[in-house]
Amino acid sequence: MRKGLFYGLLFTSPAILGFLLFTLGPMIASLVLSLTDYNVFKAQTSFVGLDNYVRLFGGEDELFYRSLGVTFYFVLLRVPAVILISFAVALLLNMNVRGKSIFRTIIYLPSIVPAVASAMIWMWLLNPDLGLVNSALSAVGLPTSNWLYAENSVVPSVVLTTLWGIGGTVIIFLAGLTGIPKQYYEAIDVDGGGWYSKLRHITIPMVTPTIFFNTIMTIIGSFQVFNEAYILTEGGPNNRSLFYVFYLWRTGFRDTEMGYASALAWVLFLIILFFTYLVFRSSKSWVYYEGGGRS
Repeated sequence: MRKGLFYGLLFTSPAILGFLLFTLGPMIASLVLSLTDYNVFKAQTSFVGLDNYVRLFGGEDELFYRSLGVTFYFVLLRVPAVILISFAVALLLNMNVRGKSIFRTIIYLPSIVPAVASAMIWMWLLNPDLGLVNSALSAVGLPTSNWLYAENSVVPSVVLTTLWGIGGTVIIFLAGLTGIPKQYYEAIDVDGGGWYSKLRHITIPMVTPTIFFNTIMTIIGSFQVFNEAYILTEGGPNNRSLFYVFYLWRTGFRDTEMGYASALAWVLFLIILFFTYLVFRSSKSWVYYEGGGRS
């Protein structure tokens, strides 16, 4: 027993040490820093207690609420779009058609393109004067848009650019779809049901664990959006794309207010934890597992 415990700890020690040094340790350090006025260029650091959090929620920092509103708007748009589009694409890629492996590869490839390269491509595509998207819309007589350069369209435009990289979510949905036993569909065929009956009574219930997982990961990823704001918009125009993590980064690394940025980070952690908890609680009523019913 002791020998097995020893070897178990030995082989898991790299992961345990990595978690302690690079995850738990920095989290504890940021919690401590959030209670101070730590600034990179200040000679002394003072303990200020909850002053940073009072500054956040007391209305003194208007950009805090602006960044929260922008981020919630982004999450509200992106999460349903990613889940619905990824699921629809996965259904198409799961059909028995010639060359489906090629189509799967084409869908997945954009998700491994570096973020900077993807952003540069989208900056060119959505350029209001020379961009390919506006040129195509003009060619067919449709109205054009300023996309990333207008206050009312910048967040939906950023959502559009993120849909380029849904390949990983599609692959996970495909894994869930391929795990559905074929005899279930055959039973629907025997009963005279069509594609809608299969989708409603077999496919969706059987893939709810995958939907649950992808929803959790998409919510977390959406709250942590940064690359798009940093490269595409830099928070503009007029702070309409000031996403929370971008504001956190700007506070910590441009304004060097590391204590205040740590408080921002912990607020984000609690927000993500809260919404993850809500999804987990709601899963009891809609997530089904084969042979076990609801979760």
